[in-house]
Amino acid sequence: MKFSIIYILAIFLVLSCKEEADKEEKQESGTAQLTEAAPVKEAMLSQQQFDALNIKIDTLTTRLMTGYVRANGELEVPPQSEAIVTPVIGGNVTAIRVIEGEEVDRGDILCYIEHPEIIQVQTRYMNAVNSLNFQEKEFNRQKKLYEAGVGSGETFQRAEAELLSFKGQVVGLKAQLQQLNINPELVRNGNIQKRVPILSPIDGAVQAVNIKIGQFVQAQTEMFHIINTEHVHVDFMVFEKDVSKVEKGQKVFFSIESLPDTELEAEIISVSKNFEQDPKAVHVHAEIINRPDNLVPGMYVSGRIAVDNQQTKALPESAIVRDGEKFYAFTAEEEGDAWSFKPVEIVTGTEQGEWVEIKLLQELPENTRFTYNNAYYLMAEMQKGEGGHSH
Repeated sequence: MKFSIIYILAIFLVLSCKEEADKEEKQESGTAQLTEAAPVKEAMLSQQQFDALNIKIDTLTTRLMTGYVRANGELEVPPQSEAIVTPVIGGNVTAIRVIEGEEVDRGDILCYIEHPEIIQVQTRYMNAVNSLNFQEKEFNRQKKLYEAGVGSGETFQRAEAELLSFKGQVVGLKAQLQQLNINPELVRNGNIQKRVPILSPIDGAVQAVNIKIGQFVQAQTEMFHIINTEHVHVDFMVFEKDVSKVEKGQKVFFSIESLPDTELEAEIISVSKNFEQDPKAVHVHAEIINRPDNLVPGMYVSGRIAVDNQQTKALPESAIVRDGEKFYAFTAEEEGDAWSFKPVEIVTGTEQGEWVEIKLLQELPENTRFTYNNAYYLMAEMQKGEGGHSH
């Protein structure tokens, strides 16, 4: 009888343990099913969608969001990098060798002009050289006579004066020929040039050609405008109230209309000591760092001078989306022929133009790439994939 009771209790214990194990297995299975069913928080786009939306991605950048002085200005070049080409003598244009936008080196021929006066200058030089040669012989003859005591002192002095006069004429006419870019030695040998070349005085690009073939140009007529943009810099106007905050060596962050999505950097190299009266401001010149090749003098610029130089992480406003009481940005990762965008919660701070200061609530690798636009679209795409569920 005791054996039967013990046997029944053992069976009951085994059944109870099995029931408990089955219950735990079901719970674990249910949890696993719930985990597998949880939606993945990401938006997936094909490469075609990525290109169509013109999505821009990059690593997080730092920007000057506070501690700056606003200033506007324009690009310019120093005086020695700009040239107005004019002739030193009037003449008719017989040939033009360059066009607007063409790069030239110092000494390159820009055009040719011709005029009877050009021939006359060379003729006068030849006559002066011949007269000088004759007068040198006459002077030497009179000198010997004078030293021998058979010549007049007055005659000798007159010969000496005429010799000096001819020397002066030769030197002056030689300088005129050099101004006309004519080789005096060729003229001495009887080679008379009917036309003279107009040369470029600097390296640079031809900004303007103001002449035509056959046109008569007076001396000092502006024929060409040449600019060397190698040393283009920014000329900012800083108002009186901010002048005390600005000094040499400070960094400047600026943008130009031709590069709307690019912020350039410069460093102040000089601050003017004189005020312009209208508006009451001073000129501040800044050297561009890592200067692009497509900058042209005269372009309008808008900048911020870093007086404290405290930079923080920032994203464009279009890269940030609000969902309820929280703000998100999206990381971007390429997965084969598609792109994965995952939301990252952030805290927003100071706004400056189209940029917003941000702080990440979780640490991410430095090379993590973020989207710089279309955040609203990505959030909608992600929520659509979650069946309309909102965070």
